[in-house]
Amino acid sequence: MSLFPTMVRIRLDFEAPVIENVAGELLNQLSGAELRVQPGARIGIAVGSRGIANISLMVKTLVDFLRQKGAEPLVIPAMGSHGGATAEGQKEVLASYGITEAYIQAPIASSMETVCLGHVRHDIPVYFDRIAASLDGIILLNRVKPHTDFHATYESGLVKQMVIGLGNHQGAQLVHSYGLMGLEELIPEMGALILNKAPILGGVAVLENAKDQTAVIKFLTSEQMLPEEPGLLQMARRLMPRLPVSDMDLLVVQEMGKNISGVGMDPNITGRMGIRLNRQPEHPTIRRIVCLDLTPESHGNALGVGLADVIPARLADKIDYQVTYANVITSTFLERGFVPIVQPSDQAAMEVALRCAGRKVSAENARIVQIKNTLELSEMFISKPLIDDIDPNCAWEQLEEFNYSFSPEGELLNRIGTGA
Repeated sequence: MSLFPTMVRIRLDFEAPVIENVAGELLNQLSGAELRVQPGARIGIAVGSRGIANISLMVKTLVDFLRQKGAEPLVIPAMGSHGGATAEGQKEVLASYGITEAYIQAPIASSMETVCLGHVRHDIPVYFDRIAASLDGIILLNRVKPHTDFHATYESGLVKQMVIGLGNHQGAQLVHSYGLMGLEELIPEMGALILNKAPILGGVAVLENAKDQTAVIKFLTSEQMLPEEPGLLQMARRLMPRLPVSDMDLLVVQEMGKNISGVGMDPNITGRMGIRLNRQPEHPTIRRIVCLDLTPESHGNALGVGLADVIPARLADKIDYQVTYANVITSTFLERGFVPIVQPSDQAAMEVALRCAGRKVSAENARIVQIKNTLELSEMFISKPLIDDIDPNCAWEQLEEFNYSFSPEGELLNRIGTGA
């Protein structure tokens, strides 16, 4: 007897405020901040390793603004140990986002060397990029958003960029060595010390909407950073896409990968952090997750596969264990690299997940949601028993109904993006 109910394709319309003139809004923010820049001052623009919408345009706008003020701008990579933890590798990361010396018309000064600015908790050193520490001023540029590893007052944003990004490999490794305590507690303490000791002028905080478009640009002075970034984080959380139901027997994720989330599947969507010692989000409640495939862009890196419960052999066969384990061990969160139960096909994986959902599941009551990945949520499949449970605050449109179909080999034929 089939466990699969009638499915419904739905389309969601997420709140998506967007800034049409990104350069103009950034200039408005900078002008309103009344930055005092001395002629000839060497001002660094700290840029991270994340793919932020319009990032190269924003860097170039900052360079032009500072040059008009009489300063000598330069870009400082602020990406911890990313880019292979080498100066040249970090320049290559920036180039992949269109940030080159030729485009921005300013030097990119990349170095892994650090200086110690002081200590927190008596004996924990605070490392900071040597070049950045020698400048007359530093302007941070980063996206503020919920982190995939932890939830705290400060997550991904300007404060973390100061501590881990500009801490280079040495600083990033130190903070991560303290596990969740390092991320949740040391980041704000170290950030306060850096603001006191380093020439931080302020930072450009960027928020993106559910479609990964620039939604908010806000310049925070060094005095505003600690008190105001938490409010921006809450705003970013509200702008994130989300699943329209909060209680599921099964979430089917068509693909996971490093190009989708640093953890393959964003825990802010699935509600699974995959860290044994960390408290899990209260919502959504997803009893079982099946992930069907690994993106080609991941090159075998399956960090985050441990967030799933069952996977088909197709995904298991694509895992490069050497690459995956290296990434997992660096993160220190080993559970995210645990390989789930492997089944020969999509159909077998989904059936096992439903049979092990912790309640009596049938075709009449199965609560199933299928998404392409955790980045693209504007269209999804949900089982008919879930229709009445869709969040009333969600704007959505019901499209066609269908029944799941599988190939003779058990491959799921109903895929988002290819028609039901």
